[in-house]
Amino acid sequence: MNRAFSRKKDKTWMHTPEALSKHYIPYNAKFLGSTEVEQPKGTEVVRDAVRKLKFARHIKKSEGQKIPKVELQISIYGVKILEPKTKEVQHNCQLHRISFCADDKTDKRIFTFICKDAESHKHLCYVFDSEKCAEEITLTIGQAFNLAYRKFLESGGKDVETRKQIAGLQKRIQDLEAENVELKNKVQGLENQLRIAQVCTSPAGSVSPQSPSTDIFDMVPFSPTSPPPPVPTPNGTQPPPVPGRAAQTKRDLFGAEPFDPFSCAAGDFPPDIQSKLDEMQILTKLKISLQLSISEGFKMGLTLEGTVFCMDPVDSKC
Repeated sequence: MNRAFSRKKDKTWMHTPEALSKHYIPYNAKFLGSTEVEQPKGTEVVRDAVRKLKFARHIKKSEGQKIPKVELQISIYGVKILEPKTKEVQHNCQLHRISFCADDKTDKRIFTFICKDAESHKHLCYVFDSEKCAEEITLTIGQAFNLAYRKFLESGGKDVETRKQIAGLQKRIQDLEAENVELKNKVQGLENQLRIAQVCTSPAGSVSPQSPSTDIFDMVPFSPTSPPPPVPTPNGTQPPPVPGRAAQTKRDLFGAEPFDPFSCAAGDFPPDIQSKLDEMQILTKLKISLQLSISEGFKMGLTLEGTVFCMDPVDSKC
């Protein structure tokens, strides 16, 4: 690779192996961006990428845009690029996909590395700006490569293959989660459209049936049009149904309605008819009392001759 990976053969590394194999080394830097390159390595390839991204940075700076700050987490498994505050992973560059790493000799703040994208399989050059740690970050990535290579030799390549499978499964899980969120949004949109369509197609004057109002005792008021529900008898049997009154009153042969004492009252008749009814009731009472007195008189042997009443003993022979 470049000089950063070979010049430390006669010197000691700056980090312990445990720090890179069991944990990670964090660094803060400014992310200029990434651009596609034609070759996976080479000093000239990196220089062209740095010039291109620096020119794009000057344009953004003139427009008032600031260079975003990122956090780098370097370990034997790769280089993660995170947002400093939310710790959201923006890029996860696995170590076996990084093919070149270097710091700029002319500008001590710039360092870069080339990584092969897992989806597009294109080689992308990532460029960073660090005022004091550009060379140190490059050497840390070189140490991570050295430790990962030793671990590869010790495990016979099994550890690297396992890591590749785990990384592929994690990427698949992320894709499925994103697809699941997208499908949920589509289903929610279809449900909203269905509700709107139902509201638009419903008749304008339709009124939903409402339950009858109740009184303070939660009882439904009596309605003469609807018969009351049958009340079970004490022995548990249902009483016979009460026949309902006919909707239309029957009439006789002359077309007159029969007298109904339950539907008529004294105030329903005119005054002259009411007086005649009263007279008829009085006459009826007198007639009944007269008949009773006559019957009592015959029992006592009373005989009627013209207008003379006499009391004679009853002849049993008659």
